[in-house]
Amino acid sequence: MFIQTTGIILKSFPYGDTSLIAKCFSKKRGKISLIIKGARSKKSSKAAHFEPLSYINFIYNYKPNRNLQILSKVSFVEYWSNILNDLHSVTLSMAILDITEKILLDEDPHPDLFSVLKDVLKSYNEKKHNPNLLFWYYECALLIHLGLKPTLDVEKLPGLNLPKLEAGTKSEAIISNLFSGDIKSIDKVSIPKRDSRIISDYLWMLLCYHFDNLNNVKFKKVIKTILSE
Repeated sequence: MFIQTTGIILKSFPYGDTSLIAKCFSKKRGKISLIIKGARSKKSSKAAHFEPLSYINFIYNYKPNRNLQILSKVSFVEYWSNILNDLHSVTLSMAILDITEKILLDEDPHPDLFSVLKDVLKSYNEKKHNPNLLFWYYECALLIHLGLKPTLDVEKLPGLNLPKLEAGTKSEAIISNLFSGDIKSIDKVSIPKRDSRIISDYLWMLLCYHFDNLNNVKFKKVIKTILSE
């Protein structure tokens, strides 16, 4: 069965002499693994479509008993190349892709989360919002769309003590707005360093509590430094 969908490339790596394997968050089918045969050969132009930050339209031959689905056709919808010109944005964007790849289960569709990811990466590309706010906004979206939205007045979970949001002057209000999807109302608000640390730690601790494979996220220490500034 052939399936056509759009998708965002989360990661890719060489396979064999000329092929690629790509992890893709697709709108229709969730996270899937594709094999792109011959993509690295001199005659092929397909490899460029499978760089992280590529937003593509593609067709693949789906077989339920196969871990790697075979690509048939691909074309660009967008490539968010402007992100690469800003170290802050590219670090956070690549972290978002890495976190998404580690959290999502194979073939578990989340079309609303897909739309959020697309909008967040597009905003990074167009420099529309504070990069840190965009990162926190996406963390909140992960918790919401995966059914794990917290109750903000609950500071303890079994085996976990969360940072006290009231310890910051703006932390609770900012996180409340992020969970409501209202990023525009806080985009121009100055965020004290103390609040940045509290917000960053609060959301990261929640994600790590629910998903135990996030300890090996790339650039974790760099990300923490950036988000605390």
